[in-house]
Amino acid sequence: MFRQETKIKLKKLKIAFVITILIFFASCSTTSKLSDTSIDVVEQNKNELSLIFAGDIMAHRPNFSMKDFSKIWKDTKDIIQKSDFAFANIESPIDNTLDFSTYPNFNMQEQYPLAAINAGFNVFSTINNHSNDQALQGIMNTISWTEKIHQERQNTQRPVYFNGLNKIKNSEISYNTIYHKDWKIVFCAVTEILNRNDYKAYFNYVPYTEKGRNNFINYVNKIKTETNCDLFILSVHTQEPEYVTEVTKKRKEYFHKLLNNGVDIIWANHPHVIQEREIIGNKETNKLNKIIMYANGNTISGQRWEPQLENPFNEREYTGDGLLFFVKLEKDDSGIKINETKPYYITTYINTAWEFVTKKLDQDFIDYLNEVDRKKWATYIQKRKEICESTKENIIWQ
Repeated sequence: MFRQETKIKLKKLKIAFVITILIFFASCSTTSKLSDTSIDVVEQNKNELSLIFAGDIMAHRPNFSMKDFSKIWKDTKDIIQKSDFAFANIESPIDNTLDFSTYPNFNMQEQYPLAAINAGFNVFSTINNHSNDQALQGIMNTISWTEKIHQERQNTQRPVYFNGLNKIKNSEISYNTIYHKDWKIVFCAVTEILNRNDYKAYFNYVPYTEKGRNNFINYVNKIKTETNCDLFILSVHTQEPEYVTEVTKKRKEYFHKLLNNGVDIIWANHPHVIQEREIIGNKETNKLNKIIMYANGNTISGQRWEPQLENPFNEREYTGDGLLFFVKLEKDDSGIKINETKPYYITTYINTAWEFVTKKLDQDFIDYLNEVDRKKWATYIQKRKEICESTKENIIWQ
């Protein structure tokens, strides 16, 4: 009896031991596998970068007459927040000591750009033809405000950067060096156009002359060489006609020279309408690795304050639409490559409360307009959607 009980106990112990060993190795195997996977994900994420490029953020009287500026971005902020960095051009001084002011001499108070920042925008050009609308006071107060915001947000999950204005007169063209994940990014914003020539010594100003262009080509080459950055993003406020969708041959040739001298992404604005874009690939590496956006239109403005709903092809109607261009990049030892691009077209919609808000140019918005019996708006938006979606996107291998 004793022997039998002992045998049974020993058998049970052996079984328990085997089960324990199996569980141990299974758990070790599972842990190892999960650990390897998580490391792979981290490494992959470090080498990836997602960007959104918008257009001009403007504040005409209908825009700043709103009581709650966060409403502007309510229906588009999910796109903006898809990115590590979302770029926009602030087309106005930011001076809290002055009232809001509309065209021709703009001024914003801080709550307007703060609403854009809270929506997800975090890299801004502050240099354009309206940067000196409020003279030297406006320039210096804009610089002070941008420095304050950068300082306040630099240790947050979404730091904020500004470029284009310089506190010291006759400074060399400035640029930001941004470190994110394993990326070293250079961002430089310049303007070719001024509404007035005073105080340009405080600007990243590149005259659109043969000499000015050649000097700047040499300068960007110097920046790329000295910084050895992974990614060089250049914002250009162009001296091009407003409200024109075509791009000149001269402009294209100049921008390609900038790419050949170290710039990776050119993000241009000023025409206030969406223009074509180019994605450039390297034949030798078989990788797409450069981008030019000639103009992304108005992200928000009051330029289309009285839309001609029965004439969606009218020239002024184009000022109510904008492009949010999504770009996903990856880098390795051989350089960067573009993994994904996607255009998100948006429009400035005037709701029944006479509020100017951004909306996605998509079928859901058209269906909504029909449901609330704004059928003229629905037909108009359908046409504007078709027009925007016909914008050229050229892939060029060289």
